[in-house]
Amino acid sequence: MRALATQVPEHLRSGFASAREIGAAIPRSTRSAVVVGMGGSAIAADLARAVTDAELELALEVVRGPMLPRSVDKRSLAIFTSYSGNTWETLSAYDEGGRRGATRVVVSSGGELARRADRDGVPHLQLPPGLPPRAAVGYLLGGLFGLLDPFFPESNEARLKRAAERVADQQAALSRPTGTPARLAAAIGDRTPEIYADVSIASLARRWKTQIEENAKRLAHWDLFPELLHNAIVGWDALDRAETRRWAVVLIDWPGQNPAIAPAVTYFERLLKRRRVPVVRAHLAAEDRIEALLLGVSLGDHTSLRLAEAAGVDPYPVEAIARMKRSLDTG
Repeated sequence: MRALATQVPEHLRSGFASAREIGAAIPRSTRSAVVVGMGGSAIAADLARAVTDAELELALEVVRGPMLPRSVDKRSLAIFTSYSGNTWETLSAYDEGGRRGATRVVVSSGGELARRADRDGVPHLQLPPGLPPRAAVGYLLGGLFGLLDPFFPESNEARLKRAAERVADQQAALSRPTGTPARLAAAIGDRTPEIYADVSIASLARRWKTQIEENAKRLAHWDLFPELLHNAIVGWDALDRAETRRWAVVLIDWPGQNPAIAPAVTYFERLLKRRRVPVVRAHLAAEDRIEALLLGVSLGDHTSLRLAEAAGVDPYPVEAIARMKRSLDTG
């Protein structure tokens, strides 16, 4: 899993290159798009949206379930992502998208979704098989950027190349037993981690949460600024001393977030420290939004693996998910 984590920047570039030809054929008249997926196949869409919301007029929505929004019609772009190609929620939504006449694109490593796309003449972005879905995030994110590249004012090819090279250069440091991920994991210890990030990179907090759950086999939670300052702060303020030993807080920040919330974040951090809740900052030293996202994914992935290592658990299998799928006879 650590080897796969170090390859995410390379996967990003590969996914982007593979998707550009398909993206070039998508009608430019499209003004809205949905990406349908579950779990590891959906998080890349959340990450992509952190860029599209800030830089494009194209409205991108992420759907985690079998039902499409009523707004999806023949003027919509619908991208169906399922690494296995057998996720029942995505298959159901795919069929519904066809009935509504949406422009469909499929992203998978094969499975039933690929079979249906071939039957229906729907473009299919082929992903390399044999990976845990959560480890395919680079291919998926790069693929989405490739599909949507024509909607940007100029191509992101050089931008992605630069981001991938810079983050790839940091993999050795991130993998070290004395690196930042190891320090973050040590600060979290055996406490339940709360992962908080600015709304502009909220998808990173969610990615960290799910990686800790799947790799380290332990619960984690996520929330975002400034929303949590209007609710969660009350719970933290009321926490008694005994309860504080159960929690650790990771604050993810980057230079591009709104500076107006900085004083409130600092106030919140001081409140936590007064309650003796361990607080650590994960700073992403990247001005560019794509580079910040890629660096944040890498930092979170390596941190989750250090937590797994400290707990003596194998990060690769996710047997609970496999049992659930066997029980429900789904993909």
